[in-house]
Amino acid sequence: MNTAPGAGLRILQPGPQTTVQDLGRKGHQALGVPVCGALDPVAMRLANALVGNAEDAAIIECRLAGPAFEVTGAPLRLALAGAEATITVEAGGTSLAFPAWRGFDAPTGATVRIGPLRGSGCASLAVAGGIAVAPVLGSRATDLKGRFGGHEGRPLAAGDLLPVGTAAADGPCLELPAAPPLAFSGTLRVVLGPQADAFTDEGIAAFLGGPFEVTREADRMGMRLSGPAFSFVRGADIVSDGIATGSIQVPGSGQPIVLLVDHQTIGGYAKVATVISADLPAAGRLLPGASLRFVAVSVAEAEEARRQLEAEIARSIGTLAPVRSPVSLDEAALYASNLISGAVSALEEVHPFD
Repeated sequence: MNTAPGAGLRILQPGPQTTVQDLGRKGHQALGVPVCGALDPVAMRLANALVGNAEDAAIIECRLAGPAFEVTGAPLRLALAGAEATITVEAGGTSLAFPAWRGFDAPTGATVRIGPLRGSGCASLAVAGGIAVAPVLGSRATDLKGRFGGHEGRPLAAGDLLPVGTAAADGPCLELPAAPPLAFSGTLRVVLGPQADAFTDEGIAAFLGGPFEVTREADRMGMRLSGPAFSFVRGADIVSDGIATGSIQVPGSGQPIVLLVDHQTIGGYAKVATVISADLPAAGRLLPGASLRFVAVSVAEAEEARRQLEAEIARSIGTLAPVRSPVSLDEAALYASNLISGAVSALEEVHPFD
């Protein structure tokens, strides 16, 4: 299937917060421009691999539930990764259902619906050719606070038409035979600092003791947690300095905030620790009400965890295989068989009639 110029998708129902994302807008934080990008970059990379895209091709990120859209201009090959969901494709009076973690083809004019996400708070929908919105500062990611990038710098809305890049999605659709586990382990690994010395020993012990719960104040910018409050040596305020994705700020309330991909570039609250990069995808999948604890690791351990994650992604991509054909029933052979007499014959052999 070749994706022709002019192909696209028209949003019918957008879902709770559906945005165009890629791997982020890197190299501009000194100018106050956040990185943004996919909350779960692992899912994004796997979704792109399923449809034959480069790993950084722009995708549609779904939160809680996916969108419904119409395929326009040309057939599309798509794949959802990062969560379980029921995907239906309706065309010509026929409706077919597909699972996540596999590619599927949708003909021109088809209506595609992605149901509620299961097992994760976000998922990536990849389209062969990528979502071809205009890049801003080298990225197609949506910056919701700055209102630029993606599609008009905002979540998708009914009526939006998204262009799709040209791609040659030839050959059979691919599937991931073993999807990555979605269940949260309950623990996020962190490197303490850079202002760990702003907290008392009792405060650090409370932070590492937990547990904490993700509150309803959670979005792409960050998650406010509730749990044991911990104390400061001098107070929460510091001279504003740079923030990395995964930084954990602690305001005067003593309740931590885990900063995610849309975080501000500088901040004036002490940062007790930073979630390691290998655990950021798991953090991005969390929903309000989730319980978690933190465990401190060294920088060397964090780097090794990232290497292991990259190896796991490479292994997963290496296992991609053509979708297995579903088992079909040969109705002609079934109807040609005399099943009743066969059952009677078997019965007679065990309990002969006199």
